[in-house]
Amino acid sequence: MKHKFLMTGLAVLMATGGPGAPALAGGSDIVGGVIGGIIGGAIVNEANRSNQRRTTTTTRTYAAPRVSSAQREANREVQVALNHFGWNVGTPDGSLGPKSRAGISQYQAFMEFPITGRLNDMERTILTTAYQKAMLGGSAVTQTISTHPQGMRGLLLETRAQMLGTGGATYAGGSIGGLPPQISEAVYEIARSSNVEPQQLIARSGFVQLADLNNDGRTDYLLDTSVLGPGFWCNDKSCAVRVFASTPSGFARNDFQAYNAKPAMFICQAGACQMTGDAAPAASLPPTTMAVAPQPQPQAPSFGTQLAAQPVPAMPSFAAMPEPVPVSLASYCAKVGLVTSSNGGFLTEASLTDPGQALGEQFCLARGYAIDEGEAMAAKITGFTPDQIAAQCRDFGALLSDQVAAVGTTPQPAMIEKVKGFVAGSGMTPAQLSGTAKVCLSVGYRTDDMPVALGSTLVLGAIGEGGYDELVGHHLMQGIGTDERPDLALGWYESGIKATPVFAPGQPERNGLIHKAALMMNGRADASAAPRAASGPAAGLAGFASKAAQLIETAAPQ
Repeated sequence: MKHKFLMTGLAVLMATGGPGAPALAGGSDIVGGVIGGIIGGAIVNEANRSNQRRTTTTTRTYAAPRVSSAQREANREVQVALNHFGWNVGTPDGSLGPKSRAGISQYQAFMEFPITGRLNDMERTILTTAYQKAMLGGSAVTQTISTHPQGMRGLLLETRAQMLGTGGATYAGGSIGGLPPQISEAVYEIARSSNVEPQQLIARSGFVQLADLNNDGRTDYLLDTSVLGPGFWCNDKSCAVRVFASTPSGFARNDFQAYNAKPAMFICQAGACQMTGDAAPAASLPPTTMAVAPQPQPQAPSFGTQLAAQPVPAMPSFAAMPEPVPVSLASYCAKVGLVTSSNGGFLTEASLTDPGQALGEQFCLARGYAIDEGEAMAAKITGFTPDQIAAQCRDFGALLSDQVAAVGTTPQPAMIEKVKGFVAGSGMTPAQLSGTAKVCLSVGYRTDDMPVALGSTLVLGAIGEGGYDELVGHHLMQGIGTDERPDLALGWYESGIKATPVFAPGQPERNGLIHKAALMMNGRADASAAPRAASGPAAGLAGFASKAAQLIETAAPQ
């Protein structure tokens, strides 16, 4: 194989030039031949150096702190507060690792904030202030806890209402319901003059509508005040409509007057939108465009000539129709997060009513874990810029294009065997492949490059790290990066469930939820508990999973 010949040159290259050589920067033939080995080799070398330091150094056995003591204390306070309100993140150690990020995401979903796994200032302040109230106690706190439907968590909702103003209608930054800040501000503006809560407003069917109006692969937003009925924002059958079109710098707001607006009534070019239906823009049209064109004068009929021949109908041609825009995973997760916030949190196996939404939530949660894991590993790679790493990952994905193309038509066992052929001919060690695939999986998800992400996931499954098979199931279930095949997705889900947990390992109940939802999506009546997860490394090429664990210097932070 061509890639085998090219990749086996990695050992010589690393022994002579190493990862700092100029020839390794960006898209040359040499770089194309050592894809992945550079990244994986850098990770393994760094891990080996770290192991050597630990075995030869006797006077210092501690790792240098990566955050200031003040930041670590602030992080510890967040962890303590999350534990107090029921989102278990483990022992508070001041380091916000994957488990803490998961707890933050659950807190954000409950509070109707954007689900990012990272707290902004407002979200942090609400969390820690509510915790301080709980610690101080008093009759008011006791009454809130005992009477609020959410119990202890009612303190969080009460603190949020106080910080955002009476009724929550005063915009103070941040987000509501997973909406971007610019759209959230418009929601508060409409709610404030309509005497309704912003949360009540976004819960009204048809008020917030999502679409890709400018075909850039990102979510655009439509706010239709028709749902409010006659009032400040409506005049007879014409109501204010706010259309927010995505741009590289944020969103461009377009104001219209319409009734029962739908995304199909609008078309956008970049940030500029126009009506395609009967309604007109809110702003008055220029006089020149409103002038009535002169009507042709009636002509006396002439019977001296025959009527002009009618044009012959032509066969329709759709050859020039644009290719469908690939689904953006980032946009998909934004929509899933909005629904999660409206539902008041993640679906569980006990509350499972919408299997598609439940699997979407778990997909986006796993995506966040994968991004964090890969970024932490990439931070240890010396001698390369993030752009150089991303370029290597794009080439790594290109080498796997044949395997990725086969995912939508090939069952899981045959697909794994196909990718094992790539693994065997890569000329890379299992540890190099594991490190490369995890870094490139992160890059693929962070940059919305599905071929890179899906190819990296396939490699991880083929070298025995079966917990990543869950991701392939999600891609097939949602049709993101491959064909939509719920039937094939089920095999990948079951393989991932049986393997050592990778995503949210502190939440074993995910297995039952994913399995039940996947069965429901396939119309199966036997939607029952998931197969039991493996207690050790997943089956696969011998020793691959255990060697991959050597890539990380220390245990993952809580």
